[in-house]
Amino acid sequence: MVRPYFLAGRFASGSNAATVRSPYTGAPVAEVALADEAAIEEALARAAACRPALARSTTGARRAWLTAIAAGIAARDEELARAIALEAGKPIAFARGEVKRAVETFTLAAAETTGRRDEGVPIDLDARSEGHDCVVRRVPAGVVVAISPFNFPLNLAAHKVAPALAVGAPCILKPPPQAPSAGLMLAEIAAAAGVPEGALSVLPCDNALAERLATDPRVAVVSFTGSAAVGWHLKQKVGRARVLLELGGNAAAVVCADADLDRAARALAGSAFAYAGQVCISTQRILVHQDVADAFTARLIDATDALALGDPLDARTALGPVIDDRAAERISARLDDARARGARVLLGGAREGRLIPAHVLEGVPRDAALHREEIFGPVVVLDRFTDFEAALDAVNDSDWGLQAALFTRDLRRVQRASEALEVGGLIINDSPSFRSDAYPYGGVKGSGLGREGLRAAMVELTEPRAIVTARG
Repeated sequence: MVRPYFLAGRFASGSNAATVRSPYTGAPVAEVALADEAAIEEALARAAACRPALARSTTGARRAWLTAIAAGIAARDEELARAIALEAGKPIAFARGEVKRAVETFTLAAAETTGRRDEGVPIDLDARSEGHDCVVRRVPAGVVVAISPFNFPLNLAAHKVAPALAVGAPCILKPPPQAPSAGLMLAEIAAAAGVPEGALSVLPCDNALAERLATDPRVAVVSFTGSAAVGWHLKQKVGRARVLLELGGNAAAVVCADADLDRAARALAGSAFAYAGQVCISTQRILVHQDVADAFTARLIDATDALALGDPLDARTALGPVIDDRAAERISARLDDARARGARVLLGGAREGRLIPAHVLEGVPRDAALHREEIFGPVVVLDRFTDFEAALDAVNDSDWGLQAALFTRDLRRVQRASEALEVGGLIINDSPSFRSDAYPYGGVKGSGLGREGLRAAMVELTEPRAIVTARG
């Protein structure tokens, strides 16, 4: 059966459909309808038309929609998790965790609808403004186009749809072609929750139509999570729309001599290799103090050996397949390049199709792709340091700046790292992969623009409007 797309309140199927295949077996796991240009135009027109009414919707109504969506996700949790595991190759334990986070994301959005968003500004500063009051109100910016990636096909879609509905902005979601079913199931849940017609569309489509959607002049905000090449290309094309970009990174962790080595090794092994490293904030670089480097490395290898590689539907699996053959070949080529340039493989193994064993390497040249680029695979690079400032400089020696981690008991080092590191988030005594759906999340440098996290995203999707009243 072909799963229909969701067009401004109704389910529809055009003349084209796409087959979604399991990255683990290659077998077909879903068939989804693809939106055509007429559907894109209708979604844009309906979103623009419903914008005024949606902006006037009550706090109670928006909170009710979001609460009902959270409950709907919870009610279909195993169905959603299985779809994510089948289509994205995400191990089922992590897929279930993603579904729980999506429930939390919509729950947080419902709570944030009741937060204070108006701010009084004292402006009676001289004779000219005496007797005037000012309130700054945040109002919906307008139509939001959301483009979400395969690695979190439900929760990263939720981080775009939930804040849009929370502020009263219509949203058109393009789900990832590799894993579209979670986004389409979210549309079913939103429809059942009573979201108004026109307020949400979920449209699988090809890249050309996605660009047509994102660059339409009726769009006020484009929220994109995906590759840097596509993200920066969209930024150049969208004109007046605000652009929010989350484009990945090559996250680093600094392990100091005073760190809890067992804790650091467990956290960083999971961060580097869970879901085959296909997370924007997976640990890719570890800088460990020379005095504890051997002890830490032994612990890291032991923790990594405990992670099972295989079928994503097996609850014991931590490393499933990478998403496609192109990704597997890219990762293999970068490993070959590093080995050819003198890197030592401390842990690894032969690739079997899209299954790549966890790799730990040391002695990788600083200009190698494994250091410089986002690997998005189960690979971590170890470096040793003796000088803390030099370690911070090494973390910053990157075009990326999403999140980093520091393992230490020394508050002075924590303070210094918080001042010096060029990242959107610094995690102390846990891995760079840590994320709460509540806090502002995003990067600097090549990692993107803007912030997600419910309250931060709601600010990004609104505009300040100054309302000045003359008394008397």
